[in-house]
Amino acid sequence: MMNPLKAALDVQRKSIEAMTESVEKAEVAPERAGPLAKIDVGQTPSEVVYTENKLELLHYKPEEAGIEVPEEEQSDVPILVVYALINKPYILDLQPERSVVRRLLEAGHDVYLIDWNEPSQLDQFLTLDDYVNRYMDNCVDEVRERSGTDEINVLGYCMGGTKSAMYAALHPEKINALALMAAGLYFEDTGGVLEEWGSDEYYDPEDVTEAFGNVPSTMLDVGFALMDPVDNYVSKYVRLYDNLEDEDFVENFARMERWLGEGIDLAGETYEQFLTDVYQDNKLYENELELDGQHVDVTNIDMPLLQITGEYDHLIPSAASIPFNDVVGTDDIETIEYPTGHIGLSVSGSSHADVWPRVAEWFHEQGADDESEDDATEIEIEDESDETETTDDAADATDEQAGPDVETVTGIGPTYAERLHAAGIETTADLAAADAATVADAAEVSESRAQDWLDQVA
Repeated sequence: MMNPLKAALDVQRKSIEAMTESVEKAEVAPERAGPLAKIDVGQTPSEVVYTENKLELLHYKPEEAGIEVPEEEQSDVPILVVYALINKPYILDLQPERSVVRRLLEAGHDVYLIDWNEPSQLDQFLTLDDYVNRYMDNCVDEVRERSGTDEINVLGYCMGGTKSAMYAALHPEKINALALMAAGLYFEDTGGVLEEWGSDEYYDPEDVTEAFGNVPSTMLDVGFALMDPVDNYVSKYVRLYDNLEDEDFVENFARMERWLGEGIDLAGETYEQFLTDVYQDNKLYENELELDGQHVDVTNIDMPLLQITGEYDHLIPSAASIPFNDVVGTDDIETIEYPTGHIGLSVSGSSHADVWPRVAEWFHEQGADDESEDDATEIEIEDESDETETTDDAADATDEQAGPDVETVTGIGPTYAERLHAAGIETTADLAAADAATVADAAEVSESRAQDWLDQVA
C-alpha cells in the first residue's frame, strides 16, 4: 500500500510541473499569435491567363518557383485542376512541402487551376450547366489553345471532381485522361454523413435558397464542422495547446484555420441541382442526369480514369466514388484508396510521399503510348524512304484521291489512328464513308465521339 505522505507529495509535484508547463506555454503564446493571425498560403507563383465573371484561370510558373525539370521529363499534355465551388483552392497549394501543385510541377507537368472565387447575389441563378458547359468548357479550350493540344488532362477534387465527370461525359473529345479525387459520384447507402443529412426525407435545399439566395459559406462551414464536432471544436485545440512550443506545428495549424475560415458562398441554383439530382436522386451514377436538356451520358467517359479516395474520408467516403467505375465507358481504370481523410489527401505528409508521386506518374503514363506510337510511325516513314521514286509518286497520287490521313482529324491521335488503320479506315475519305457505330467499334470510343469525327469530314 502506497504511503499517504508519498502519494500526496507525488500529486503536489505533478501539479507544480503542470503549472510550470502552463506558465511556459503562456510565455510562448504571444510569439505564436503572429502566425495564427497572418500566415502565407498559395505561394507557388502563377499568372491569371483567363477570366470570366468571377472566375480566374491560373497558370503556374515552375521556373519562378525554383523548379527545374529536364526537358525530356516534361509532359506535353497540360493538367487542368478543377476545384470545388466551396472554399478556396489554395488547400492544393497550402505550403511548399504540402502542395499538390508543386508535386505536379516537380514531376514535369504543366499545371492550370480554376479559381471560381465567390459568386454575388446576381449569380444565384447560375446552374450546373453554366459551370460545366460554359465556364469549364471555356477554360479547357483556353488551355488547349495555349498548349497546342487537342486533348488535355483533368484533375477534379471533391465537387470539382463531380463536375469534371460531368464535363468528361459531355466533351470526351477534349479529355486525354481524367483523375477524380474524393469526388461524390454515387449516393445510395454509402454510409456518408452528408448523404444521410442531405436525404430528401429530412432536407429540402430550396428552404435555404429561398431564404438566402446563395448558400452562405458560414452555414456550410458549421455543417461540415458538426459532422465531427469533438475533433473540430475540442480535440484540435487541445493538440494546438500541447504543441504550442512547436513553431512548425503552429504555422501548419494556422494555415488550415485560415483555409477553413475563408469559405465562399455557393450559387443557389447550382446548390439545389447538385443536392437534388446528384445526392438525393443519384442521377449521375444512374446515367439519368441532364444539364439544360442535354444527357450527361457517363458511358462517354472512355478515356483513362484514376480515382483517388481517402479510406477515412467522412465527407466523401470511398463508397461514394468507387462504384462509379462500374458505369463509365472505359476499362482503363486505376484506383488509389489511401488511409487518410478528405483534406489529408491534399495536405498530409504521407499523402505527399506516397500518393502524389504515383498520381504524377500516372499522368505521364497516359502520354507514353502516344509517344511510342509516334516513334513507330517515324520508323515506318524512314523505312518507306528506301522505296523507289515511282512507288512514292503512285502513293502520292492515291493520297490525293483518298484524302489526308485520319490522324489529321481533330481528336484522332496516334492511338485512335492506328486502331482505325487496322480496321481499314485510313483516310478522311474512308472515315466519311463509314458510320458512327463502325468507327466507334474500330477505335474503341463512344459513338458520340465517333460522330464528332464524322461531322468534321462530312
